[in-house]
Parts: sequence; structure tokens; C-alpha cells
Amino acid sequence: MSRRLPPLNALVVFETAARHLSFTRAANALHVTQAAVSHQIKALEEWLGVELFHRLGRGHGLVLTEAGRHYLPRIRSAFDIIRESTATIDSKRKRVLNIATLDSFGYHWLVPRLSGYSRQFPDVDVRILSADLEADGLAKGIVDIDIRYGEGDWADVEAIRFLTESIFPVCSPAIVTAAKPLATPADLRHHTLLHDVMVTDWRGWLEAAGVTDIDTEHGPGFNHSHLVTQAAMSGAGVALGRGALVVDAVRRGQLTRPFSLSIPSRFAYFVVCSSGAARDPVIAGFREWLLAEGALSQKEIDALDTNPDITAGP
Repeated sequence: MSRRLPPLNALVVFETAARHLSFTRAANALHVTQAAVSHQIKALEEWLGVELFHRLGRGHGLVLTEAGRHYLPRIRSAFDIIRESTATIDSKRKRVLNIATLDSFGYHWLVPRLSGYSRQFPDVDVRILSADLEADGLAKGIVDIDIRYGEGDWADVEAIRFLTESIFPVCSPAIVTAAKPLATPADLRHHTLLHDVMVTDWRGWLEAAGVTDIDTEHGPGFNHSHLVTQAAMSGAGVALGRGALVVDAVRRGQLTRPFSLSIPSRFAYFVVCSSGAARDPVIAGFREWLLAEGALSQKEIDALDTNPDITAGP
């Protein structure tokens, strides 16, 4: 029996193309051209002496041949063994775990909790990368875990929801005065509205509160949630707070929640990794820690809905 190995790079390309059933999507995932993927697959098929894919024509993708269907699970198993063996041989060194997250969530929620993870997993060094919405760090191998905000409808990944949120007004306690109270939602007409222009809209909350005569376009806007939250803490006005991003500031007294009404967000936070990556004990450990932290934080967010912080003016 021949012990010659096929071209290893072609095997990586084959596994990626089989996962996506598309040379174009495989090329995007590998950050190479479609022609390069096609060339690698052709070279592997010639080396093996069999076809691995049926080409269905432009726009119709690929289907694995019988040989390809038998070959694929063995190649994936071999890759898993290589990954696990590499992790084992490097076990005496600190493992680096690369995590992508959106700026605001990282700033307000994740980073303040990371010390707890480091105490629990002292042999892992975490690297936090600001997520680029135009790039898939998982597919390109840049990150091990991606913390995403959305509806969870991402293909070819494992996504677990760990935190939901509600939306409600928040402000610095210092701006609530006898001259400018916040006793009812209608009192918002006496305050500056701060706008998270990429995520939330005052119109929906005010309509739910039964207030229709406030200009929802007036006031400064910010394209990152951590900026509008910071503006609210500094006393610049009233913001629509996203529960996960303001719960700690409310607990510390930096922000107050003047009204009990909240509206649900259609989006939630998900911990996302490549399919099968959770077999890696470091990735699995971080995911389990994140789920536990999310559950604790969720209780605090839900408690804000049950017992809102009503601030009375002097």
C-alpha cells in the first residue's frame, strides 16, 4: 500500500469546498481566488484518479461524488487529530485565544468580566479583536470565537445565544431636577434625546409609551453604542439604553432608569465558533464561562424590568 501523501494544501481546499459546496464560497473563506480553488481540486482529483465533485454548472454549486462522500469524513477526522495533537504538544505553553466582539459590547460588558475568566483559566491568554462586520474572522482563521449581535441565522457555524436585552431610557441622575423632572415619559420633551443611530430609534419606545408629540429626530447622534452610553453618563441627555450595555452602570449609580417601560430587542448576543471547534477544550471552556456569565447578567437585566430605578427630582 502506498504511503505517499496527497498535496496537503489541496486537502484543506477540498474540505472547505465540501463544507460550502461552492468553489466561490470556499475561495472567500480561504481568502484566495476561485481559480486557485478550482486548480487545487483538479490537482487532488488527478492525484487520486477519481472525481470528488459533480459540477452542476454556473450558479448551481457542487455535489460530492460517491468517492468524495467517502473521502470527506476521513479527511475531517485527520484534521481533527492534527489539531488535537498540536494542542497537546503545546500544552505547557500558555494558549492564546483570539476573540472577536463588537466595540460597545466589548467595552461595556466583556472586558469588565475578563478578569474572572483569567482567574479561572490562568493558562490561557485572551486576545480581544474589534469585530469587522465586513469580514468573517472565523472563516479566515483570524479568531477562534466570535461574539455576534443578531438573530442567530448564520450558516456553517455553531451559534449559542447567551444574552438577550431590552431597551429603555437611561440618564445620569444629575439631570433629573425639580425644574426638569422625569416623572412621566411626556417629560422627555424637556430633555435632550441622545441617539444610537445604528441600532435603536426613539420613535418605537415613545409610541409604546403613548407619547406622540416629541421630536424624535432632534438631539445628537452616535454611531457606536458605547459613545451614546458615555454621553448619557456624562449628563448630555437621555439615551435609549440597551440592557446588556447599561446594566453595570445602573448598578453603580452612574445611570438611572426613570421609567419602567421597556421594549424587547429583536437581536441577541451569540457566542459563535466554527463547526466542531468546541471539541477544543480551550474554546469549550471559554464558551461555558461566557454562558455562565451571560446567565448572571441576564438575571440583572431582567431585574431592571421588574424593579426599575425610579429617580425623583429634588
